[in-house]
Amino acid sequence: MKKIPSSEITPEALFHSRRQFIKGAAALVGSAAILAACGSEDTSNLPAGVDVQTPYESIINYNNFYEFTTDKEAVAAKSKNFTTTPWTVEVGGLVNKPQTFAIEDLLKQFSQEERVYRLRCVEGWSMVIPWTGFSLAGLLKQVEPTSAAKYVRFETVMRPEEMPGQNSSYYTWPYVEGLRLDEAMHDLTLMATGVYGKPILPQNGAPLRLAVPWKYGFKSIKSIVKIELVAEQPTSLWMNAAPDEYGFYANVNPDVPHPRWSQSSERRIGEAGRRRTLPFNGYADEVASLYKDLDLTVNY
Repeated sequence: MKKIPSSEITPEALFHSRRQFIKGAAALVGSAAILAACGSEDTSNLPAGVDVQTPYESIINYNNFYEFTTDKEAVAAKSKNFTTTPWTVEVGGLVNKPQTFAIEDLLKQFSQEERVYRLRCVEGWSMVIPWTGFSLAGLLKQVEPTSAAKYVRFETVMRPEEMPGQNSSYYTWPYVEGLRLDEAMHDLTLMATGVYGKPILPQNGAPLRLAVPWKYGFKSIKSIVKIELVAEQPTSLWMNAAPDEYGFYANVNPDVPHPRWSQSSERRIGEAGRRRTLPFNGYADEVASLYKDLDLTVNY
């Protein structure tokens, strides 16, 4: 088994509205300071009950997108000329009506709505993010999954000529991620097409990415070109790279430490201290029933 870098896939979008809250929050510090703060366990002086949406600039210049580079501060530059039009998404597998959708048709067909999500990242980061997009369930209903379909497999575009990170043999490309079918059909599961009321940028996963707010950020597969309904559990890129560190379910279970760091607290970007990590990232009321018969200390 290969030893993977300690960097984690971080969701790439934050919001600029409600400026009165942002102005009252602590100023966003540089990335080096953020990394240093991740080691702190200071949970004092946190704004109780306030979810401050993190500034836009922090996300368009500091990204996890290994297809371009593992250097978070270089993704924006390396993805600047990434081609996002034309773009199609193939949806098939165990379905009655397989289809290939052009991105512009998806934008016309499905109502775009804004959803503000808390998102938790491995290694102790958390963010408050408003996505613009549409329900994955609506898309899957269009193709009519068969009774044999149990999982949904997602695949990122494979373009090493534009995505230099894909020339590395360290990972198994293209990037693959998966959900159980009932997770995919949950109302919270979003196909994101924009952030901050703007079209999503290449470094953020343009033109289409997944957002699953109760799971770790590495579930947020970007630049999707293929969605398959399958019978067997997919093996994701991170499961293949380090199965003892990255499980299929990717739930925020604070009682299960990562082999290399604790999951019990997190640092909300823009805050000086740390806060307690909540089960399912605070979405337990909405999603805990999906896992009532599953041992999340094993299926993490």
